Amino acid sequence: MGRLVVVSNRVALPRRGEPTAGGLAVALKDVLKTNGGLWFGWSGETLKGPTTGEPKKLRHQGIDYATIDLNDADYKGFYAGYSNNILWPLFHFRLGLLEYDRKQAEAYRRVNRDFAKALLPLLGPKDTVWIHDYQLIPMAAELRALGARQRIGFFLHIPFPPWAVFSALPGADRLLRDLLAYDLVGVQTQRDLNGLMSCLREGLELVPDVHGGVTTDARRTQFSHHAIGIDTRGFATIARKAAYGPDAQRMRASMGDRKLIVGAERLDYTKGLPHRLRGFGALLANFPEHLNCVTYLQVAARSRNEVASYRDLKRELDSLAGRINGDYAEFDWTPVRYVARAMARDTLAGLYRLADVGLVTPLRDGMNLVAKEYVAAQNPENPGVLVLSSFAGAAETMDGALLVNPLDPEAMAEQLDHALKMPLEERRNRWTSMMAGLEEQTAARWAENFLTELEEMPVPAELATESARN
Repeated sequence: MGRLVVVSNRVALPRRGEPTAGGLAVALKDVLKTNGGLWFGWSGETLKGPTTGEPKKLRHQGIDYATIDLNDADYKGFYAGYSNNILWPLFHFRLGLLEYDRKQAEAYRRVNRDFAKALLPLLGPKDTVWIHDYQLIPMAAELRALGARQRIGFFLHIPFPPWAVFSALPGADRLLRDLLAYDLVGVQTQRDLNGLMSCLREGLELVPDVHGGVTTDARRTQFSHHAIGIDTRGFATIARKAAYGPDAQRMRASMGDRKLIVGAERLDYTKGLPHRLRGFGALLANFPEHLNCVTYLQVAARSRNEVASYRDLKRELDSLAGRINGDYAEFDWTPVRYVARAMARDTLAGLYRLADVGLVTPLRDGMNLVAKEYVAAQNPENPGVLVLSSFAGAAETMDGALLVNPLDPEAMAEQLDHALKMPLEERRNRWTSMMAGLEEQTAARWAENFLTELEEMPVPAELATESARN
């Protein structure tokens, strides 16, 4: 494989003294180091005036980084507007939260065009380009319009809805056609692939072949699913060490002999946070033997504060947590510990290892790596139990989890009761089954499998001729 060029909305730039944020960044950086590569995207910085369009460049540990800034208007239209007010709720089946604005749609197109213009001069003829996620769906089409002939792959990290949902988007057919500019389009699960196939058939009247590809006049585009994983062994090591660190020790001392349920993700309406609070409240109401015997810790780091629906969600969670504590707390026991800010990754890993139950209840999720991190963090001799929404992509393969429908708080309470009372042998059996899958399906393996499939796509005639000359 030639040089790999990774394109994402936000680039995980190396920061002095800061650890890498998560498994995806680790996997992509490892691939870039191995093959030699470039990571291109938004710097995370916004400007008051117009941008120059000239990327800022950095080389660190064998990886080249190139980033561009956005001006305030483009940030609001492209990112805060179209990406997060329109595409995010659409892809998560939340049509009631979709706020369409044609100017934001135009900003989305314009920024993708600007990204393509800034990237094109940095590309060599043999480069392989891998574009990530919903913010950059049109980017390959913009690159092709500028003359790019390289192999280009795309991976969507969030769910892909069926045409019955996707068709609510004004200009839905155009966004689907943008996908046909790629050589390979990947999604997380078979369920997401089914949704995408439905859109191609019903939205564009294209019938995929038996191999899951679509051929048009311009090219053949392959569609497939690749479930992303985590750095399983690395996270297990972090959790094992963190369990003896000062944060975990403070938590253990504050718990006494009570059991711990933990949930941790950013504040987002797709994560089912109010639903799990209602489920925990139902546990205390319906199974009073758990009163003063279990504590639920929910970490919900604030995000997208400029979006009204996120501010509304924060108020709802504040109210629910306060109501449960008001109804059930004792002077020496607080049922819900609610933290509305981010925690360090190693601190979370240690808390996962302490927790008897990991509660992960998204209303819709492409995969959900918190579920995988919770399982990886467990003590093999005395593992906790994962209670997982059936709407998470992770539910397709994590057969040892207790599955729940987050819309049914009474059923969630029953599964929490089951988890808290589960015998050790059953807990070990469930954990062993899931851990084996996590060790096989790592973030590095996901990247390797996707890129291998992309490299096996037919070489465009122009590149084949040039390669033969060289």
